[in-house]
Amino acid sequence: MVAAVVLAAMTASAGVTGSAGAATSGRGWKQVSPPTSPPARAAQAMAYDPVSAKVVIFGGYDDVGYRDDTWTWDGQTWTEANPASTPPRRAAPGIAYDRVTKQLVMFGGFNGSSRLGDTWTWDGSTGNWTYQDTATRPPGVTGPMLFTDPLNGHVDMFGGFDGRLYQNTTWQWTGTDWVDVHPPESATARAAAIAELDRATHTVVMFSGLANLNAYDTWTWDGRTWTRQAPQQQPPARFFSSSAYEPALRSVLIFGGGSGYGDLHDTWIWTGTDWERIHPGPPPTQRESQGMAFDQATHRIVLFGGQVGRSVVNDTWTL
Repeated sequence: MVAAVVLAAMTASAGVTGSAGAATSGRGWKQVSPPTSPPARAAQAMAYDPVSAKVVIFGGYDDVGYRDDTWTWDGQTWTEANPASTPPRRAAPGIAYDRVTKQLVMFGGFNGSSRLGDTWTWDGSTGNWTYQDTATRPPGVTGPMLFTDPLNGHVDMFGGFDGRLYQNTTWQWTGTDWVDVHPPESATARAAAIAELDRATHTVVMFSGLANLNAYDTWTWDGRTWTRQAPQQQPPARFFSSSAYEPALRSVLIFGGGSGYGDLHDTWIWTGTDWERIHPGPPPTQRESQGMAFDQATHRIVLFGGQVGRSVVNDTWTL
């Protein structure tokens, strides 16, 4: 299986915690049946593009190999894009929206033999990918975390796995190049964590992931430094989970992911100081490496695909 190759040399320590859940009111996971869907895949790049008002996915792996196709979601159906140029095939890259350049920034991933260190940007006004030939090149990694900087709106990047070591460098995208930020305090090295901008607190929250040392912890990034948090409870440890900011709940929401005890399908929110499990109706089946984004045009979280057991899937869910 391609999934086994993507996860090769990555190990995780999974913790077990109990949690009390608070039910959401009038909200629930719903599987939708769009007229057109992308082929099944997992570990794709997936993010919302405010310029085109569409969710964008790129690449991932399937039961045969690695993909290099681009699809967009308009709230009703998926449409395959036809960009003039396209990034090489890959799975498990990082992607986030840069509010300054008004582009999606994608970095890294794995193509079956190499961990990639190339940078690509997506312009929603033209529907094209552009390769960025940067002067500074971060090391090629699988599973880096990319997120919007809470201070200046650029894209920041943390961590990843270079085939030998987990990384703990924080980088910032300037629009043309990467800069090593060197914060006063750094989160511990990891890959395949969730890292999402919490618009309510103006910080990025990062949780769990894969690491040589136990990555069962919660960190926040304020644009200047990392701070380890001390929540009263945490979700079970996980890797290749998915996250999105949910404005109605004013919280970062995470769903599913892999663990040392099997895949998960639980839903949690970050309150700004603590984690709380919620139960928004029957969830998608247990999975890891799914894509998820908040669709600002429809005010719904959209989840697509992932690894379910030994198969990859192409189902679409909204919340």
